[in-house]
Amino acid sequence: MSLLVVGLSHRSSPVSVLERASLSVDAQNKLLQDTLAAEPAAEAAVLATCNRIELYADVDKFHAGVAELSTLLSQHSGVGLEELTPYLYVHYEDRAVHHLFSVACGLDSMVVGEGQILGQIKDSLALGQELHTAGRLLNDLFQQSLRVGKRAHSETGIDRAGQSLVTFGLEQLADGTPTDAWARGKRALVIGAGSMSSLAAATLARAGVAEVVIANRTQERAERLVQILTEPGGTGVAARAVDMAAVGTELTRADVVVSCTGATGLVLRADVVEAALKDREEPLALLDLAMPRDIDAAIHRLDGVRLIDIESLAEASADAPMAADVDQVRTIVADEVAAFGAAQRAAHITPTVVALRTMAADVVAGEVARLEGRLPDLDERQRAEIAQTVRRVVDKLLHAPTVRIKQLAAEPGGAGYADALRTLFDLDPETVASVSRADVNDADIKNRGRV
Repeated sequence: MSLLVVGLSHRSSPVSVLERASLSVDAQNKLLQDTLAAEPAAEAAVLATCNRIELYADVDKFHAGVAELSTLLSQHSGVGLEELTPYLYVHYEDRAVHHLFSVACGLDSMVVGEGQILGQIKDSLALGQELHTAGRLLNDLFQQSLRVGKRAHSETGIDRAGQSLVTFGLEQLADGTPTDAWARGKRALVIGAGSMSSLAAATLARAGVAEVVIANRTQERAERLVQILTEPGGTGVAARAVDMAAVGTELTRADVVVSCTGATGLVLRADVVEAALKDREEPLALLDLAMPRDIDAAIHRLDGVRLIDIESLAEASADAPMAADVDQVRTIVADEVAAFGAAQRAAHITPTVVALRTMAADVVAGEVARLEGRLPDLDERQRAEIAQTVRRVVDKLLHAPTVRIKQLAAEPGGAGYADALRTLFDLDPETVASVSRADVNDADIKNRGRV
């Protein structure tokens, strides 16, 4: 089996296509289940964020895998395959590992170095574990990508190369003015209460806004976010929750609006904003971080409004300066990809080595039993000494070859050593497979506890 990723992102696709291809949580669940049911795939995980949709799978055939994963992405996104295909990218084996590690480090983000992607990768892994679609390979891959991302942020200054989308978006709204100075004293309206909206609310509070109003379809979640913002030790900002029906009224009071919901349709229409503008004198700043978009693009044409959305951010980030630390992160990624590949190749041969040692132990046990039958007069001490001697001889004979074959298997092209070992010692394929299944089950239990 081999690692394959098929996806599209802000780098490969127009925002209009990426927006239409976005997946709800239910769609992600169904996509994973259908991918696992497809013949070429043994494991599956989906990474869906505001600017990327990627399907990872362990496949037995490359071309069939690419065709199947592309078709599944088309079916579950609702974008026709012919329209979607030109924007899809494909990474295989080490290139797929390199891609995910780069994503985890923020090298492939719209804003280089942003750290929010680590939380999204963690959520992706948790979903694959919950649905039992992520096996040993994808568990190992996603767990390691999280470690690589954390290493990049702790050992380099990649954080200085860019900010989160929230911070970057607010900087674009501030248009050259320091964000703290621009935001100080303003009234903010945040639409949505998910992770991105929570981050926006906290960022605005830290920037010094006078008030944060949270509007959300579920009132309980909005009130919970207000509680977090206002509790002792929190931001100390004045905050309150309102129903979504009150958004129109709040627009007449707010100075800055940030929207990021999971809605499939527009949350803020142009006519609602236009009506609110009649009852206000100050300009209105809007930041839309949702995919698909929450805020009507037609608002760009209204006087007295500045709208920054994902498309605007993509254009602005293309000219953002790259930090020198990016080269250091790329080196880390390359080293980690090599180490991951070596570990996976070494792990591939472990079931064969275990099966060989199991066979050797069975041979020793059989021969010792035969000897005891032929020499019934041996006492217990003698029997134990003979058995121990035979085991030591077998262990010494197997030690050097098994250690060396693990070393060779870890090198590029080393996968064939497992086949050679099975052939030379006529190992039962089912015994090897049973060891592999046991390893997968053990790894799944351990990895589920780490997320």
